Amino acid sequence: MQIFKPYLDDRVKALIDDLSLLEKIDIRCLPQSVAIIMDGNGRWAKKRGLPRAIGHRNGAERLRSIIKLSSALGIKYLTLYTFSTENWKRSYGEVAFLMDLMVEYLSREIDELHQNNIRIVPIGDLSALPLPTRRELEAGRNLTSANSGLTVNIAVNYGGRQELVDAVRLLAEQVCAGELTVEQIDEKAISDRLYTAGQIDPDLLIRTSGELRLSNYLLYQSAYSELYFTDVLWPDFSADEYLKALADYGHRERRFGKESSVKRGD
Repeated sequence: MQIFKPYLDDRVKALIDDLSLLEKIDIRCLPQSVAIIMDGNGRWAKKRGLPRAIGHRNGAERLRSIIKLSSALGIKYLTLYTFSTENWKRSYGEVAFLMDLMVEYLSREIDELHQNNIRIVPIGDLSALPLPTRRELEAGRNLTSANSGLTVNIAVNYGGRQELVDAVRLLAEQVCAGELTVEQIDEKAISDRLYTAGQIDPDLLIRTSGELRLSNYLLYQSAYSELYFTDVLWPDFSADEYLKALADYGHRERRFGKESSVKRGD
């Protein structure tokens, strides 16, 4: 096992309470792409007798440490389930708060993200978002488009089924226009028309708060993702908890349908 001992500046080290967790990370087995279902903000607030908005705000603050640590560890893609197509069913007040919170977070953090070579990519149907939210997301994407470090996909008004519908519609349009033949439609053709076109699929998908389902998230891309479920609510998902998930992934055996071999990390 090759222990991962990256150079971490003091700001990154300060995010980790138990630095010995780094000794459990095998450099050969870090995921290149991580997706997170950030669940449990409302329950976190309810347990403390606080408004749900406080839970969402604390959840947004948690993003800073997870993004910084992902970047420092050399992870290439981090996809964050921020607002689903189903979340419109929540109260008007909560939806409005979440949209405003995205604007607030991005406007405050985007310069530092850009300085750290992080690329922001919104994925989902942005057309249905309030104009200020859409503008802030697009501004973040434009500012950081040339960055070559960690790519942070912000899944907003995102639904895995809708993503597949949109891809199928695009394929059908191209076939009707004579730009594509039916015989040319394969897995790559579909993948190239998803919101995540050109990116690698998630190696590891994390869901917080104890729920054991994908909730319409990256349905096509997560076909071979390793799944990691934790009871920890998202506002409590610290850098230490993230390292635990990465260490657990390092001991999984990734077979992709092949015969079993020596376990990763042995």
